[in-house]
Amino acid sequence: QVQLVESGGGLVQPGGSLRLSCVASGTIFSFDTMGWYRQAPGKQRELVATITSGQSTNVADSVKGRFTISRDNARKTVYLQMNSLKPEDTAVYFCNVHKVVGSADYWGQGTQVTVSS
Repeated sequence: QVQLVESGGGLVQPGGSLRLSCVASGTIFSFDTMGWYRQAPGKQRELVATITSGQSTNVADSVKGRFTISRDNARKTVYLQMNSLKPEDTAVYFCNVHKVVGSADYWGQGTQVTVSS
C-alpha cells in the first residue's frame, strides 16, 4: 500500500510561482513512476508531468517550459516547480505513483492551486 501527501498549493497571482511537494510512504521503489495530474472544475483529470526512476520526464505541452518535475528517491518525494503561472493553471493538483510491478495507481488527496489577481 502507498500513501501520498501533497503540499504547497495556494493562491498566487498570474506570473507567480509555486512549488508542490508529494511525500510517499509505504512500499514504493525507485523504479516506480511518479507524477502530477490536475483537474479543473467541470473538466477531466489531465496529466501535467511524470518522471521515471531514470529521471526521464513527460511534460504536457500546456505547461512545457514553465513547469519542472523532479524527484528525490531517498526521500520518496516528487516535486513540481510551477513558474509563470496562468489563470488556466487553476485546478486541484494530484500526486500519482504508478507501480511498475502490477501496474497499480495510487493518488494523493489533492492540493488546490488558484491563479488569480
